[in-house]
Amino acid sequence: MRQLFMQKTLMTNENTSTNDIKLLVVDIDGTIAGHSNRISKTVTRAIAQAQTKGIQVAIATGRMYRSALRFHQEIGSTLPLIAYQGAWIQEPATSKIHRHLTVKRETAEQLLDYFEQPELKDLLSVHFYINDELYVRELTRESKIYAKRSNINAIPVGDLRETLGNEPTKVLALCDDANIISQLLGNLRRQYTPAELYLTTSVATFFEATNPSVNKGTAVRYLAEQMLGLQPANVMTIGDNFNDLEMLQYAGIGVAMGDAPDGVKAIAQWIAPNVEQNGVAAAIEKFLLS
Repeated sequence: MRQLFMQKTLMTNENTSTNDIKLLVVDIDGTIAGHSNRISKTVTRAIAQAQTKGIQVAIATGRMYRSALRFHQEIGSTLPLIAYQGAWIQEPATSKIHRHLTVKRETAEQLLDYFEQPELKDLLSVHFYINDELYVRELTRESKIYAKRSNINAIPVGDLRETLGNEPTKVLALCDDANIISQLLGNLRRQYTPAELYLTTSVATFFEATNPSVNKGTAVRYLAEQMLGLQPANVMTIGDNFNDLEMLQYAGIGVAMGDAPDGVKAIAQWIAPNVEQNGVAAAIEKFLLS
């Protein structure tokens, strides 16, 4: 197994030296938190060691802000928290929201019309995220599991159109069948251009739609360049899925987890062990502590 992780030749972006790294940005699910939904002591220890060396650490996640906050606190981050794939950037210490980009009301209604076609309606659990609250049509099994893992309450409203007095930060559709989500993603990418919607999957069974200016890459760029005065060569990012692509491409060092899809591994500079094998700690040890 170790050979698998070491086969990829290290080629850092923009001639990055590991000594240049001043900012480490990590995803949550599948990256610092695995099946247990917690961060292992090995990973928290490695993050703390990096911070002792003066490297700042931030989180960039598809999760709701309120769901991600405990992870931000657990790693002792002093930086703004990047949530909703980068649509929401908030400073926990002051509650200041630095960025909040939403999906147009008309577009959210169009997505809902699509999801509620007879052949899809009973297969999908649809989530609208508005002002950091989760609204659902009904509490399906999938929504209950999601809410429990996220440690939040899902609010059933019947017709989700009734929530659109405010525009959603994110629209999500869940289905146990990954093939249906893949087909959904393909169909909607033909219907909407990247200038109209950012469409991605954070796991194979989650279809996610956000404002077209949103992705983790633009959010990490905002944090690094506009807030901290850094450049890509000063940034290392670690993620495990397609919603991490842009931040892995942006960073001087982009690391993919061992069980990431092949398309994510292909653009990474290094492949770490998977989350259950403390891959983030291995990456920190290799690039930031050695």
